[in-house]
Amino acid sequence: MTVDDAIEALSPQALKMVKNNFIIGLGSGRAATSIVKLLSSHIKKNKFSVRAIPTSLQIKMEAEKGGIPIIEADQINHVDLVFDGADQIDTKGNMIKGGGGALLREKILISIANKVVIIADESKFVKKLDRSVPVEVHPFARNTADIQIRKHGGKPHIRLLERGYPFVTENGNIILDCEFGQIQNPKELAAKIIEIPGVIEVGIFPKPDIIYKAKKSGKYEIIR
Repeated sequence: MTVDDAIEALSPQALKMVKNNFIIGLGSGRAATSIVKLLSSHIKKNKFSVRAIPTSLQIKMEAEKGGIPIIEADQINHVDLVFDGADQIDTKGNMIKGGGGALLREKILISIANKVVIIADESKFVKKLDRSVPVEVHPFARNTADIQIRKHGGKPHIRLLERGYPFVTENGNIILDCEFGQIQNPKELAAKIIEIPGVIEVGIFPKPDIIYKAKKSGKYEIIR
């Protein structure tokens, strides 16, 4: 049994929250991909009419493949349900997200969602957040934002592709992956970083409504 088995097992449980006429936000990553693949058959089986807003081209292509209707975020004023993953989750439910570079779009959807459901494997759960924090930055502020982040105790590194070129988000910005060590107050740190001119978004997210913890045993735990 594997974590993927657990995600496959919990997906039908998570999809029970999908109702007719829902607007669904789709995050990025492995868990979101699994949900999208099963969402298509779920809505067809129940004859539901739903619309989805993907946060990345990868997820958009998966949704299109499954025949899930796609809309843009500027066409709506709320999201009924968001399915997403996380890179790290602390004991209070604070999260670090943005490993795939979609943190801005993910945070926009989460901010207007009635319910946020996170699916993550057990290796992502820690007592205190301590992995690098993705910070989306306008290219013009590459150096100035770097300087200001260091003043807050961070060690930024521009995210690069394998060939050495800077990673560019779907919004045309760059990502600074910032090491802060163990983060004692995630909310406070996020508030300081977002105030830096040129910073578009910070990959520190608040506690969601429901967390599914996928285990290597193939089973899962529901954390509310």
